[in-house]
Amino acid sequence: MALASSVGGFEQHLSAATGRSAHTVRAYVGDVVSLLDHAARLGATTPDDVDLVVLRSWLAKQRTLGAARTTLARRASAARVWSAYCQRAGLRADDPAVRLASPSARRGLPAVLSADQALRLLRPADEEPVSPRAAALACRDTALLEVLYATGARVSEICGLDLPDVDGERRLLRVFGKGAKERSVPFGVPAEQALRAWLARGRPELVTARSDTALFLGARGGRLDPRAVRGLVHARARDAGVPDVSPHGLRHSAATHLVEGGADLRSVQELLGHATLATTQIYTHVTAERLRSAYAQAHPRA
Repeated sequence: MALASSVGGFEQHLSAATGRSAHTVRAYVGDVVSLLDHAARLGATTPDDVDLVVLRSWLAKQRTLGAARTTLARRASAARVWSAYCQRAGLRADDPAVRLASPSARRGLPAVLSADQALRLLRPADEEPVSPRAAALACRDTALLEVLYATGARVSEICGLDLPDVDGERRLLRVFGKGAKERSVPFGVPAEQALRAWLARGRPELVTARSDTALFLGARGGRLDPRAVRGLVHARARDAGVPDVSPHGLRHSAATHLVEGGADLRSVQELLGHATLATTQIYTHVTAERLRSAYAQAHPRA
């Protein structure tokens, strides 16, 4: 079927030509499969049959099913990318999705830890490891958390690091972000010390033939999975008695603390790997909100 056959080429296009992350590729392909299933129910048999009416009715159906604004915005984006791909690939004559409007994704203020809470989360656990393997995992967890907070990097970026990406002398990480864009990210002395300990005492204990040059390893010696990191951060937040936070929450926290400390937005943008300054500007709202909260609690005329 012509509709179904367009999905394979679209997936290859996303992976090879656009440089999108594996997570984005999966999400976009899933969205397009949903769109084409809806179109087939309406009688479409080829990409040419998926016109603006079909696209709008699909989004309307998603809305009635309770999809969030952010989800609707992503699905509309997936439809636009698929439609443009079909036109370029000669699967359709025009591109109706250029006229497809979608709700803007409302950006809420990200939840962040205070600087004191972040330090409590980073503090190593008190219990003594019961085996060399447990000691190695504890060493890895300390280094991992320090690097996440020190750099503000995405969890996928940290898990994708290889040994040559660490410049210990200059305290820099070579990070590959969205669209495979490379950037250099500095880290501080605590992260440097934790990394040195991990490389000297922890990693050699876990390394196997599967390890290759991965910087951070899982318990079985393979490259560390982002899901394991999320579980670690949630567990450490619980054990430290701080508000629940994800690795992305640590990224938000690091950025907020940089802005609060006087870093200019352009530098924070480069550090985080944001494509536009508009994305970074949300952290000025976060710090303003925290200032407003402190004012309300402390000022006699608040």
